[in-house]
Amino acid sequence: MPKKIKLRTDAFSKSARLAGFTSDYALAKAMDVNRSTVARVLAGELQPGPAFIGGALTALAPMQFDDLFEVVPTRDDVADPSH
Repeated sequence: MPKKIKLRTDAFSKSARLAGFTSDYALAKAMDVNRSTVARVLAGELQPGPAFIGGALTALAPMQFDDLFEVVPTRDDVADPSH
């Protein structure tokens, strides 16, 4: 049953603010990804990949994977729960 990783946007944004990141640019720099990647993942236009996930966990430590991300079924799984 295929799954995808979804960003917990509220927790991510709150963690970034508490860590002192005042812009997507500053956060992206700390995560070692492009600012547009941060913006697109936050907007739900892009699924977080390994570089984003690793960067988020590094920049927003001590946050853990489950604090910032969730594993959810793909749309196909939702449409056909028999999979």
